[in-house]
Amino acid sequence: MDQYPQAVLFDRDGTLIRDVPYNGDPTRVSLMPGAVETVGELRKLGVRTGVVSNQSGIGRGLLSWEGVAAVNARVEELLGRFGTWQLCPHHPDDGCACRKPRPGLVLAACAALNVDPSQTVVIGDIGADVDAARAAGAFPVLVPTPRTLRAEVDRAPCVAKDLASALAVIR
Repeated sequence: MDQYPQAVLFDRDGTLIRDVPYNGDPTRVSLMPGAVETVGELRKLGVRTGVVSNQSGIGRGLLSWEGVAAVNARVEELLGRFGTWQLCPHHPDDGCACRKPRPGLVLAACAALNVDPSQTVVIGDIGADVDAARAAGAFPVLVPTPRTLRAEVDRAPCVAKDLASALAVIR
């Protein structure tokens, strides 16, 4: 991209905050390195921000909507308000259109932010984030963590070593 995008959508777990499986406890939220600086810089530049997150713990009966909302509220306490939160509560076997790697969450976030998917970047830590971005027509940036598979890194069109580095590759 030769200029900053209209919007940047972040995966939540493993991208903005450390991944705590099926977390409904806001006291267990801790930010990933560079999250404050990256989100803050994008906002200073006038780039709209949003979150797109699979939350299958709801569909699995392991999490409540209230627990997810409490974690999301804590994320916003630490990082400020996001323009949109798009969540998929479905079980992976439900076959919904929203669960990443399908494009539903990304498309819904773009509609909520009134931006074109082709002018949107999706930053995530696994292949499903990359695939959802591509399926929606957005630009994917993979920021690997120890749980990211080597094959996901190898097939990602754009890889950044951390969130701060992602800023450099999205313009």
